[in-house]
Amino acid sequence: MSRNLKLTVILAALATVAVATLLVVTRPADSPAAGAAGETVPAEVLVRPDSHRLSTAADGKVTLVEFLDFECEACGAAYPAVEQLRKTYAGRITYVVRYFPIASHPNAQLAARTAQAAAEQGKFEAMYMLLFERQAEWGHQNTPQREVFLGYARELGVDLVRFQADWDSPATEDRVSRDQADGQRAGVRGTPTFFLNGRPLSPQSLEDLTRAVDAALAS
Repeated sequence: MSRNLKLTVILAALATVAVATLLVVTRPADSPAAGAAGETVPAEVLVRPDSHRLSTAADGKVTLVEFLDFECEACGAAYPAVEQLRKTYAGRITYVVRYFPIASHPNAQLAARTAQAAAEQGKFEAMYMLLFERQAEWGHQNTPQREVFLGYARELGVDLVRFQADWDSPATEDRVSRDQADGQRAGVRGTPTFFLNGRPLSPQSLEDLTRAVDAALAS
């Protein structure tokens, strides 16, 4: 087997593992899953006017919401599947991201504030992608990763003075806290947690996720 072929096989295997761990959530063992009884969560709890929409469907028929933690390894593993889903259903579904930093992750709160500070300059999606694609650089470090995150902001070309002011502003902290409060209201106990048209969704693979979305589109 050639070196290039071996590398291709390894990368394919890693991608398979990432998709297979789509819903290996960060959740205390004794905590119930969100919406355990399958109740529909009110739309106004799951999607606020200022919620971050990474994809938008004009007809508004199907909305998929993810409560995530940028430091969560399971969220990082789910990220490639989510990106594939966004490409497959571009323009056909609305995809919404909500912050839900887990207290046991030392830089989760700071990462959420980093994404929100970037959002204030129209760079949420770009920062969202950087935080997941480079999670191994900063995740699970015991010290605040401010310099790493500042480097990402510099790479995105934002106004660094404004970025740093937004980073630590009460408004940014409140924005993250409001997402987290909505998640708790919806029954979220860990990440990633998905809701499809208001109902909790527990996919075990990308195929599960696409089947659920296909069914919602066809209904």
